[in-house]
Amino acid sequence: MRGGGLLVAGTTSDAGKSVVTAGICRWLVRQGIKVAPFKGQNMSLNSFVTREGAEIGRAQAMQAQAARVEPTALMNPVLLKPGGDRSSQVVLMGRPVGEMSARGYHGGRQQTLFEPVMACLEELRGTYDAVICEGAGSPAEINLRRTDIVNMGIARAAKLPVVVVGDIDRGGVFAQFFGTTALLASEDQSLVAGYLVNKFRGDVTLLEPGLDMLHGLTGRRTFGVLPYAHGLGIDEEDGLRVSLRGTVRESVVAPPVGEDVLRVAVCAVPLMSNFTDVDALAAEPGVVVRFVDRPEELVDADLVVVPGTRGTVKALAWLRERGLADALVRRAAEGRPVLGVCGGFQALGERIEDEVESKAGVVDGLGLLPVRVRFAPGKTLARPVGEALGERVEGYEIHHGVAEVLGGEAFLDGCRVGSVWGTHWHGSLESDGFRRAFLREVAAAAGRRFVPAPDTSFGALREEQLDRLGDLIEEHADTDALLRLIEEGAPEGLPFVPPGAP
Repeated sequence: MRGGGLLVAGTTSDAGKSVVTAGICRWLVRQGIKVAPFKGQNMSLNSFVTREGAEIGRAQAMQAQAARVEPTALMNPVLLKPGGDRSSQVVLMGRPVGEMSARGYHGGRQQTLFEPVMACLEELRGTYDAVICEGAGSPAEINLRRTDIVNMGIARAAKLPVVVVGDIDRGGVFAQFFGTTALLASEDQSLVAGYLVNKFRGDVTLLEPGLDMLHGLTGRRTFGVLPYAHGLGIDEEDGLRVSLRGTVRESVVAPPVGEDVLRVAVCAVPLMSNFTDVDALAAEPGVVVRFVDRPEELVDADLVVVPGTRGTVKALAWLRERGLADALVRRAAEGRPVLGVCGGFQALGERIEDEVESKAGVVDGLGLLPVRVRFAPGKTLARPVGEALGERVEGYEIHHGVAEVLGGEAFLDGCRVGSVWGTHWHGSLESDGFRRAFLREVAAAAGRRFVPAPDTSFGALREEQLDRLGDLIEEHADTDALLRLIEEGAPEGLPFVPPGAP
């Protein structure tokens, strides 16, 4: 087999397309099939830097790991990074090419990207046995179909069979499957081979009559019913969704090694990016991570993280408006731990000069670190390796801000003053030895009798999660039928479901 393919579409955003795509990739590679993920256009603040220095969505990097291949820009040629409700930075083949409004993008620019997107897909199909493509939102967004480069637009151009995923936990999945199909043009419908139910709880035999009726109504089968599984929301695309107060990253169930737990509060700043930086903390037994937006929620925290953001100046204003800035200043004065990452690191500094991102000019930072930041038009994209706290550290950098460190103790590319740390490096806490050393420092400063587990491997835990995704596909989907789709395409003679696209 060479050049087989499948598009995993969804009835809605967050239906489970990313994890299903990853699960299919992991199942295929375990069968000895050389597979790659692909998403023509991704909108996300949660991004990653490939080894060649290209910025892509973290979901595609995760899917590449599931496929056991190195992520490249080919796997996500267009990345949109929201800077507000109406505009985004456009990243093409891993490099920013400008800011654009939604109207401007869908009004013409998106169509010019169709050719490079298809070229990337064809290059992958010429290299791999199979390419598993992930759609975006819903393929039935009829207002956007004319300029579509990620759903049925590429499916029709590349003659890809389509499986539509629906989240039954939200309710209404039968109406979603039927309505999604019925709103597509007949040419698009001919590629929709069937459905995949996600996040089902209970006795599947109670669902089967509905699946039979759906088959009767649409002429399309359901390829599997995936059970609800906790802890599989890895590398989500939407950083805005997790910023809701009270959202908690799932932690392993193991009890703490020492006598105390360690409480981590993450400031849910606007346009939060790369919130997955704290996943490695949540993976540690005895570390409890939560997202917060009120100063009183910092009181019992042993560590406060100010995470990355696509809008550093906007995040600073938000911290001040909510009283979190004053709470952070009090923490620093009391010697209580604070960690700033990327935009969060910039906010902890003395001054920001920004004529690029916010165009706000000179803005005072929180003054907790001796750092001055100037925003440059060019973006730093790097995969640095270094040492801190006596341990080897790997990370990745994605930022316009250039930091001038004027004092303090060296800490990765940033600095440390007392119990306040700052760095541009994302992903540093995934380095196991460094994470344990950092948590020991935090525990000592916080007066907690917390002891990091000596054997937690974040990489191994991630592999276990990806294997669980592969198991879900292998155990609960008709894998023989999926493989036929990937190899042969959509079956002939799929019926038209009226009314079709308006």
